[in-house]
Amino acid sequence: MYSSIKRRSLRTVCSEVFVLLVTAFVFSMAFPGFVTNRGFGFIAFFALIPLFAVIRNTTWKLVPVYGFFFGFVFYLFFNYWLKTFHPLAILLVPIIKGGEMVLLFPLLKAGERLFKKYGYLVQAVIWVAYTYVSQNWFAGYPYGTLGYAVYEFLPLIQISSVVGVWGITFLLILPQTFLGTWVCDRICFDGAGFTEALKAHLYPVIAYAVLLLATLVFGFVSIQHWKGQEPDMHWRVATIQHNADTWEGGYATYKRNFNNLRKLSLEALVAEPDMILWSETAFVPSVAWHEKYPSDEATSALVEEFVTFGKSLPIPLLSGNPEGVLDDPAKPALLEDGSWNRKDYNTVTFFEGGRVKNTYRKQHLVPFTEHFPYEKQMPWLYNLLLANDYNWWETGHESVVFETDEGVKFSTPICFEDVFGALNARFVRNGAQVIVNMTNDGWSKAVSAEMQHLGMAVFRSIENRRTTVRGTNSGMTCLIDVTGKIIDPMPPFKTGWHIYDVPVYSTERHGETFYTKHDDWFAFASIYLSLFLLAFGAIRTATGFLRSRKKD
Repeated sequence: MYSSIKRRSLRTVCSEVFVLLVTAFVFSMAFPGFVTNRGFGFIAFFALIPLFAVIRNTTWKLVPVYGFFFGFVFYLFFNYWLKTFHPLAILLVPIIKGGEMVLLFPLLKAGERLFKKYGYLVQAVIWVAYTYVSQNWFAGYPYGTLGYAVYEFLPLIQISSVVGVWGITFLLILPQTFLGTWVCDRICFDGAGFTEALKAHLYPVIAYAVLLLATLVFGFVSIQHWKGQEPDMHWRVATIQHNADTWEGGYATYKRNFNNLRKLSLEALVAEPDMILWSETAFVPSVAWHEKYPSDEATSALVEEFVTFGKSLPIPLLSGNPEGVLDDPAKPALLEDGSWNRKDYNTVTFFEGGRVKNTYRKQHLVPFTEHFPYEKQMPWLYNLLLANDYNWWETGHESVVFETDEGVKFSTPICFEDVFGALNARFVRNGAQVIVNMTNDGWSKAVSAEMQHLGMAVFRSIENRRTTVRGTNSGMTCLIDVTGKIIDPMPPFKTGWHIYDVPVYSTERHGETFYTKHDDWFAFASIYLSLFLLAFGAIRTATGFLRSRKKD
């Protein structure tokens, strides 16, 4: 008898593991990936149904293990291109995301158990809360967020101007928590048929249908509205895509890259642009450092050549350039032990009118690869990262808005800064009329990685109703209009330049969206509601248990 139960349990566990494995793979295909560079966005509407069925069916002991397994496997499939960056990266990200889901899966099961009939509603709220929290701690990583999979479904995602990507995630996850519950009950416990299940949840189903219909109506109306809006002006931007090898360094490389950038920029002047846009860290030797503390004659001469070029142009030049400054102002640049008293920022430099007019320092650094603040708490990991050639930037703290002499105001989220909604909303609240993203995803060697990044950037234009122009090393260089439409992308991993006529929308004429004013309010509401519901459900269950004990 015991061996029979044990065999059956092992079969059940193997079945659940297999279901989670397949679910992780199918879910990864909703996004750009190794199967297709654009992703099958429609999969995001149903991919996670089996996951919720497994959570409902499995035991409390297994659910955290399943959480780690699903998170680890999904990010292995989804972020397969991280192996190109570093073998350590393809392990770090899945381990971290799996660790997050060790906590998520028990909470999802608690929501289902504590509220029984309407547990799926609680699960949907918890999922949105988790999505936000997982992106807003030190190792926060927005890649893989459910809502981003539908970046091409423009009528559906226009509501992002009110609720951000969090509201889209809620719309996608709610029917899946419901159907996951029904599938589990139907298969495992011979539960009610689908029609009966709908009748039993008639009011929530009707409410969701009305919500979805209202979202689509809002979407179609919004698209038509913005198509009819005249921008304040059109700003001609020449994007330079020099397609340099990210990993190749040294003076000869920096000189060659600068010559290519300069050549392409001079060619683009024929089209009479209003500004020339280079990518993140397009020019590597630090202007700020080498002008003050010249240590290498050839590199200092190259820096001077770059600065002279930027100042000599008849139009503004925007370029990524690391900013080196003294780490300890009380000490000299070169210390007694032969090391440099230096720290660096990932910075954008803006040339106009024969001078460096302004700079911006990256505020949200990539965890581990650009920033690791736990040297004292986790010295073993700190030393491991150092041994694997990781180097870190300092954190900027100002949401800079640049302004051209022509009056165009713009901000420059650097690389993956454009995947954080609240950060970009701050730029717009500060007066930015255009979002200028400067990116170098070339190290990935994968168009799918660049498309994953682009899919997230789409939401920033919709959320704030501001045009985004992207200047990248190797892709995806393009324009994103205020409805999220991707316009005229340059071929990835190709050298060239392109002119974009960027529509400029000012706050004075077009106002600010609800999202711009209140950014991640929907996510915060989900967090507070999740905490309240879980606490309420736990207290109610405990109270009911104590009452039943007293009766006994």
